Amino acid sequence: MYRSILVPVDLDQPSSWEKALPTAVALAKSFGASLSLASVVPERAVMFESQWSPIAYREMMETARARLGSLAATVEGVGEVGHHVECGGIYATILSIGELIGADLIILSSHRPAMRDYLLGANASRVVRHAKCSVFVVRDSHADDA
Repeated sequence: MYRSILVPVDLDQPSSWEKALPTAVALAKSFGASLSLASVVPERAVMFESQWSPIAYREMMETARARLGSLAATVEGVGEVGHHVECGGIYATILSIGELIGADLIILSSHRPAMRDYLLGANASRVVRHAKCSVFVVRDSHADDA
């Protein structure tokens, strides 16, 4: 059913992937799908850092690639896990990476909403609305406790 699964990862927010990644691994195993992780270095962070030095930008990207590669290396049972780090607007870059790798499923985590009706962050909700492929949202099991 699914051939290529993408999990967006915010390297500074483990809650962005702690629920989604095990779900993605289980689905990848079930369907024999490839699994890829994606992280986006936000443009505003790059603009701030790169105004000081192009070396700072390069180091920021290299650090993100190393961190995402380390996370990908911890995933077991699904073969080699792809990992992609790009700079740009978060939701648009996630969608771009998804199209680039031919993802037919994107798996996101929702965070615990501060208000009952608020389920997804702005970027996650944009991914859900604009993705050309299916999007699976893994909800925090404690989200109803708010």
